Amino acid sequence: MPNAEEILEALVQMSLALGRPERDLAILGEGNTSAAVGDGTFWVKASGTQLATASRDSFVRLWLDPVRALAEAGEMSDEAFKAALDAAKVDRSAVRRPSTETVLHALALTEFGAQFVGHTHPVAVNAIMCSVAAEKALAGRLFPDEIVVCGPAPAYVPYADPGLPLARRVREVCHRYAEAWGMMPKVIAMQNHGLIALGGSPEEVDHITAMFVKTCRVLAGTYAFGGPHFLSEENVERIHTRPDEAYRRRELHIR
Repeated sequence: MPNAEEILEALVQMSLALGRPERDLAILGEGNTSAAVGDGTFWVKASGTQLATASRDSFVRLWLDPVRALAEAGEMSDEAFKAALDAAKVDRSAVRRPSTETVLHALALTEFGAQFVGHTHPVAVNAIMCSVAAEKALAGRLFPDEIVVCGPAPAYVPYADPGLPLARRVREVCHRYAEAWGMMPKVIAMQNHGLIALGGSPEEVDHITAMFVKTCRVLAGTYAFGGPHFLSEENVERIHTRPDEAYRRRELHIR
């Protein structure tokens, strides 16, 4: 099993890949990433750092349980929230402040079943997520590989204030999703905000991100020709459960 430093290095490389300028996934300090260590701790991107220039110093290591517990806490001031995150640091002397979305990452790495998380703000995705028709536009699936890589549907999250309110809203949506689909989502699409890819490895997070960006580009393009022609529910279920597609998923390092 990889140790904490090996996981950190994998997280750095994943972050650099997501932050490449030509991919248009994150500008300046946008986006954040995380990874579970496997010992009750996790690494999360520090506030103000950039994916495109990520290094080992761009991340903070925290204890999962106290951070996840904040999702159950009552209302907190910004100062109290910051103090709670600082108290959850493995190294209390670490200067870097963890991302505002740290609680969301802790939930993703525990309750949502991810081992690596990539949150980005892709232009192609936000062109849809910032539109008045976002929820309707994401209501159906467009092509088989979208289903193979990104799952049977994204989890759609109405806008919420970043930080604790967003973490709680995402948690609620993801648990409803699990009840409906029998699995946690691979893609979380957040209105007026961006994309979260949940994966078991850096490769899976990257594949999910790339495929969902393509999906949104294709979706936007369909409106020039009358709008999307969604696959039927039977088509989606067939692709989602086909043995040959399950094999292809494994070959692509998709859970």
